[in-house]
Amino acid sequence: MLATLVGAPFHQPGWVYEEKYDGIRILAYKEGSHITLLSRNDKDRTASFPAIARAISGQRPTTLLLDGEVMALDRHKISRFQLLQRRIGRAHYAIFDCLYASGRDLRQEPLSIRRAQLERSVHEGDGLRLSRRLGADGIDAFRVARERGYEGLVAKRLASVYTEGRSREWLKIKVHQEDEFVILGYTQPSGSREYFGSLLLGAYHNQKLQYVGKVGTGFTRDVLASLYRKFQPLQWKRQPVGDFPRIPHATFLSPKLVAQIAYTEWTKDRRLRHPVFLGLRDDKDPKDVVLPEAVEHH
Repeated sequence: MLATLVGAPFHQPGWVYEEKYDGIRILAYKEGSHITLLSRNDKDRTASFPAIARAISGQRPTTLLLDGEVMALDRHKISRFQLLQRRIGRAHYAIFDCLYASGRDLRQEPLSIRRAQLERSVHEGDGLRLSRRLGADGIDAFRVARERGYEGLVAKRLASVYTEGRSREWLKIKVHQEDEFVILGYTQPSGSREYFGSLLLGAYHNQKLQYVGKVGTGFTRDVLASLYRKFQPLQWKRQPVGDFPRIPHATFLSPKLVAQIAYTEWTKDRRLRHPVFLGLRDDKDPKDVVLPEAVEHH
């Protein structure tokens, strides 16, 4: 179940407001002693997070299906995707939903019932935590998220059942602007820079890739080298989008890789302002990277 992005905080009776985590969405399956951690694009991530798998194995119910976010925390206890992507610090699993427990299918039960079952089924500790509620009032919850430096919050209707796909029963409101973008190519390095200068970025709009700008900051030398190696088998002779601006000596890539990018805002011509590279997303299908709704109306 995916949340729909909205542009402003709100308060409505019958909704709850949770911290939005900056990590990797994971479904955790427990069937007896067998544990599987799956990403949104059905990649098995069990071997990537063995401590979390062990912690789930130790929970009392013999069968469980949990939904949550694997993330890493900075020294202020704020989740940061780049820490997880670079394997800095311990991975935690913030669990916000329980879809099965002890053989019972909970997907058609309201969120209030699923959350109560989650609290009975999962004991926090060893890297497991339940998602944090930020307050009963949505406006106050957004203020808390902003003051603490969280990425944002997710508002959920307590009566909502669990449905696959994008839903308006779950809404996300961002404090900091971060999104995924498809890597379309790169520019040549200059000065002391090695491997490449900037990444060329795009997103799908009406099922067509659209150029949204380039990012040249946020890279260490090791990250530059690692990305450059990944780019070599993906080189294309032609440009991947039709409205590409003229960029001398650009190298175009098959649109297979997804980058997480922080930025300050969008310009009126649908370009990213002050983008910063945070890491690659191997849990996202490039076809799912679409232009945010709010930008479509620029």
